[in-house]
Amino acid sequence: MASGLHHVELWVAHLDSARPRWAWLLERLGFELGDSWPAGSSWSAGGAYLTVTTPPALSGEPHDRRRPGVNHLAFRGGSRSDVDALMADAPAHGWQPLYHDRYPRAGGPQHYAGWLEDADGFKAEVVADD
Repeated sequence: MASGLHHVELWVAHLDSARPRWAWLLERLGFELGDSWPAGSSWSAGGAYLTVTTPPALSGEPHDRRRPGVNHLAFRGGSRSDVDALMADAPAHGWQPLYHDRYPRAGGPQHYAGWLEDADGFKAEVVADD
């Protein structure tokens, strides 16, 4: 039986502002743009892909990660210095760091990661490999 994640599809209300934020983050993490069309884009890595799209069936906004559903996406971020550099660059690309007072140990003493939130309320975690 095959296992692993095949894809994730994020529905966003404002594609024109969301697409560049997600492009920066995903490409910085080693994802490659696979396809782009007027209503979305897909990036792939490790055999899985992530799509950011504004579908015609979108029923409301804003996204609220605190409601039932997906809270955040966690990505492998490379070394600790890679995570630190990404976190330092993130605000210039539309991502605000979370948990400043506990960075990089907000997930506990053995977990080195940074957390980001974009203007649409989507949260991403970037985890160091070591």
